[in-house]
Amino acid sequence: MDKFAIIYDEIFIKHNPGVFHPESPQRVKAIWERIQKDDIKPYIEIFSPEVATKEEILWNHSEYLYNLIAQTSGKTYIQLDPDTATNEYSFEAALKAVGAQKVALKLLLEKGYKGVFALVRPPGHHAERDRAMGFCLFNNIAIGAYYAKYYYGIKRILIVDWDLHHGNGTQKSFYSDSEVLYFSVHQYPYYPGTGHYSEIGNGEGKGFTINIPLPPYCGDEEYIYIFETFLKPVALQYKPAIIMVSAGFDLCENDPLGSMEVTSSFGIPMLTKILKEIANEVCEGKILFTLEGGYNLINLQTGVANLILTFLGIKEIFPKIPFSENSQKIENQILKPLKDLLRYQSYWEI
Repeated sequence: MDKFAIIYDEIFIKHNPGVFHPESPQRVKAIWERIQKDDIKPYIEIFSPEVATKEEILWNHSEYLYNLIAQTSGKTYIQLDPDTATNEYSFEAALKAVGAQKVALKLLLEKGYKGVFALVRPPGHHAERDRAMGFCLFNNIAIGAYYAKYYYGIKRILIVDWDLHHGNGTQKSFYSDSEVLYFSVHQYPYYPGTGHYSEIGNGEGKGFTINIPLPPYCGDEEYIYIFETFLKPVALQYKPAIIMVSAGFDLCENDPLGSMEVTSSFGIPMLTKILKEIANEVCEGKILFTLEGGYNLINLQTGVANLILTFLGIKEIFPKIPFSENSQKIENQILKPLKDLLRYQSYWEI
């Protein structure tokens, strides 16, 4: 059986934005403890991240932002904005969170691994070119896409962002770029306020940003419906050479920062299964998952464990979920207007 790779370093525990901050070191501690259990440990291999270089950070960010984060090194506490703070270890952690993407791609594209989970923090998908925000310092997955573009010459990259919040930073990074298809499903309206379905890209990137803004209290049915009936046909037309996932677990029920109701025991493995089916058809089954949000420790533990077990085929799924009027409401109110917009622009057949 193929092993599943985990990229991890203890520096990710040392980054601490404050005692009562929801993006706490305990998040990765909890996941790390869970994957040491006997049902997971035999199937995983642990790798250390590299340290991203300044040049690599500047692919996606300004020198101003790089220097701003670098200047926090060795300083006990710096508040960057109302949500985002650093301590003396945050700069090193942020460089290694980005560098984890480089190691992950090397494992996927050179070493024959199929699945990799970058167990990193700080998260990344809110970080914009010259702004740290939303707990994020550098945009890990965006720079991961640049690694794929610049080091491996990949011209078709699919980023799937299932985090509860819209990845405004990732969207901005590739809004005019047809070499990256950014697909986000998120609670809307909610922080950071972006991600309306009318945001579909610009210039050469028009049609390569796809946002599914959902109202609160959507759960397994709605998410599975969107992945099965919308994401899957688009991805099979796009034929990405690599799939990268901004894997936040705050879409799960009882998350303190969200109002979605996806289950970590059924919904997360179903989404993983659909992505794996896509990957098997278009990119030799290769997927890079990178941790974003998720602030309920039980959901983090259960969600990551089920993701790994499902990806490896150890956890079997599952009856097909029946689609009801909930799915039809999402179809009529959100997906149909988006499909019409994309069809009008002559992009995807959905």
